[in-house]
Amino acid sequence: MIVRTLEEITGTERDVRTEHWRSKRIVLAGDRVGFSLHETVLEAGSVNDFWYANHIEAVFVTEGEGELYDKDNDVTYRLGPGSVYVLNGHERHQLRPRTEMRTVCVFNPPVTGREVHDENGVYPLVVLPAEQTEEAS
Repeated sequence: MIVRTLEEITGTERDVRTEHWRSKRIVLAGDRVGFSLHETVLEAGSVNDFWYANHIEAVFVTEGEGELYDKDNDVTYRLGPGSVYVLNGHERHQLRPRTEMRTVCVFNPPVTGREVHDENGVYPLVVLPAEQTEEAS
């Protein structure tokens, strides 16, 4: 069993900050559960380009409002509390929060927590060796 709090993740290597968003990686590949789970908060007024070419991402918006722009299909969606989107086609997309937006994100395959977005907004596919695990707390 794994039990963690956002409070204990804050300020650790699981707490990743960029110029316009902050992601707390609650569950990672090393936990060996088949997915990763993150809380991500995006800055109001920011424009964020992403493309998960190697992962499926599901996102649940818990707070805030903004837009999701599907760059591959030229469609814009309004997002608010209770909105869910799934990037099951590896769509290139842009998030444009009007207010601070808090989201819960699930990745499959799971991320290790050490990935960095490249110039296209892509996370590389990083696979942990079978024997490498993180201690569950």
